[in-house]
Amino acid sequence: MGEGPRLESDQKEMMDQPVKEDGSGQVQKIEDDVMGLIGIILLIGIVKKNAIMMIDFALETERSGKDSAESIYEACIRRFRPIMMTTMAALLGGLPLALGTGTGSELRRPLGITIVGGLIMSQALTLFTTPVIYLYLDRMRLHFGSKRHALDSKLPPLSPRPSGAD
Repeated sequence: MGEGPRLESDQKEMMDQPVKEDGSGQVQKIEDDVMGLIGIILLIGIVKKNAIMMIDFALETERSGKDSAESIYEACIRRFRPIMMTTMAALLGGLPLALGTGTGSELRRPLGITIVGGLIMSQALTLFTTPVIYLYLDRMRLHFGSKRHALDSKLPPLSPRPSGAD
């Protein structure tokens, strides 16, 4: 019986190379995901702050006597500049990370792309959806508040307990 071709040590090393590269690629993928998650956490904080700024101003305006539609409209107009300043500062700070080349750019690029792309999308969505959700929740509050008031008016008043009954 004849023996098949024998693999030399160099050939074995060449066959193991794709396995090693795949493993290091998996480590790089995990690092990319971690940096992307850090960017997402940053985005959540900025978007939350923007919504709080608008809603807080709208509630203050509503307490001064304006209705909810006027108050959220005024909040959008008055808080647009501070919201845009914060967003642009973070977005412009993330551009060198997203566009940078050189040593270590492979690690920082996912963070930059997450920040820049996420801020563009989330800012557009936040500026349009926050007022809509605010008005929707205010209308729900008024609707269910009026039903609750109607239910309370239909209930008979509580009668006091007789003092002699034990």
